[in-house]
Order: sequence, then structure tokens, then C-alpha cells
Amino acid sequence: MSASPSVRPIPLTDVSAPPPAQLGPGDAATYAEWFACLAEPTRVRLLHAVAVAGRATTVGELTAELGISQSTCSHHLRKLADVGFVTLRREGTATLVSVNPACCTGLPHAADAVMGMLGPRPCCPADVPADVTVRALAPEDWPAVRRIYAEGIATGDATFETEVPDRRELDRRWLPGHRWVAEVDGDVAGWTALTATSARPVYAGVAETSVYVGEGHRGRGVGKALLHKQVTAADEGGLWTLQTAIFPENRASIALHQSAGYRTLGVRERIGRHHGVWRDTVFLERRRAADPS
Repeated sequence: MSASPSVRPIPLTDVSAPPPAQLGPGDAATYAEWFACLAEPTRVRLLHAVAVAGRATTVGELTAELGISQSTCSHHLRKLADVGFVTLRREGTATLVSVNPACCTGLPHAADAVMGMLGPRPCCPADVPADVTVRALAPEDWPAVRRIYAEGIATGDATFETEVPDRRELDRRWLPGHRWVAEVDGDVAGWTALTATSARPVYAGVAETSVYVGEGHRGRGVGKALLHKQVTAADEGGLWTLQTAIFPENRASIALHQSAGYRTLGVRERIGRHHGVWRDTVFLERRRAADPS
């Protein structure tokens, strides 16, 4: 089996540029070629074996691991090398196979592009109800905020917390200037707040978000109003990334965040125990639409 003389580049979209409304014909043709290459189970198994090996592996090792003939292995490895998924190099009489590092980002990028995850996203929720007023959290709001927090905990699908944190702890955690409450007919109906994800300066513009709506005000757009204020204030305040983790069962919250420009990055499996049971969370992120160069 001859070694590939060069690595075919894995094209990536410039992430600093505004995403196109439609997938271009060039990228579409490239992605179709990639997916066609992987439409063969043996190639998928081979690519997986090479990727998880963590080192260059020989054709002989791969044939033994997958239980296939050397000629079959060589044929499919050539196909994978032709589209740039793996690199092949000779070392003595052996051919060493390595995963192309660009493939680790290029292939997920292709799937996201095709599924519209990289396309233009909404700035914030539309149709915010006129009877909901969002304002900065005031000292006298703390009892209502903690009550609504408790109501969220009681649902079993809002948070890993089992008890409402102390006011002083929340005050210490939450970023000043990014604590909001929603009012309906003079009553506090919900709240949202941001927490810094790290004390390191490089992550100064990254925050984790929380949104809670009181049980007597759900389903009337309070969450939309809170998300609208949350994301627009974050954009204006110089925050470039908002992130949140939501239980998969809380589909209403996931949909609400997606309406505010959040996109699902993945599912964190068995990330924590909740009342003695392992729970997954859906990890979502919102990137500010326009950043200075």
C-alpha cells in the first residue's frame, strides 16, 4: 500500500465572518464527498479505530482489530486518505496511519453547517408581551427571587440545587449589572442573572445564565421578556459568550433559549447526581453576533 504524498486540506469556514444564509455549492460538494466516503461501515470503523488509538497505527494492527483482510483495510484507508480524514506514511516496510487533526474539527463543523447550526440565529425572542416589565433587581426583590428559585427547584427539572442558596451567596455569585426581574401587575414574576464562568481575564466576557419564572406566571411570555433583556444587556455590556446547561426533560426552557440565539453544543451525559440519580444536561451557548476585530 502506497503512502499518501500529502494531506488533503479540510476546509473550514472563517468563524470570525458572518455565517452565510445558505450553504454554498462548493462547501456542499465537499461535505457530500465526506459523507459519501463515510457511507460505508468499514470506513467508519476504521476512522474510529485510528482516531481513538492516540498514535500512529499500522495497517496490520487495524486488520487484526477489525477482523478484516489487509487488502480490504488498505482499500478503505486509501478512500479515507483521499478525502483527508487520515494520513498515510511509510516507515520501513510498514504503513503508519494517523488521523488528520483538522478532521476532528472539520467533520463536526460540516454536520453543524448542514443542519443549520452555523446559520444566522435570532438576536433575541420575538413577541415579548407588553404587560411584562423587566427591570434591575432591587434589594427588596430578594424574598420574591428566592421564592421563585424554590418553585423552580420543586419542579425537579430546573437545577441540580436541592435548596435555595443563601442571599449572600447569590449576591456574591451574580454579576452586577446583569440581574433582572420581571414584573406583572406589580408582582415579581421571574428573574434572570449571570455568573462569571472563570476568574481568568481571558474569559472575562463569558458568563453562565439562569432564568426562573414563578409557577403562577408560566406560559405567558415572562421567560421571553427575561431572555430578551438578558441577551441584549449582555451584548451591550461587552459579554461575548453566554452559556447554560438545561436538563433534556425541560424542553420549554431549551426552546426558549434557542429563540434567543443559543445553540446546542451537545449533551453532557451523567454529569451530576440529582436526588441520587445521574442526570444529563444539554449544553447551550450564545455567541454575540458581532465582535470587534
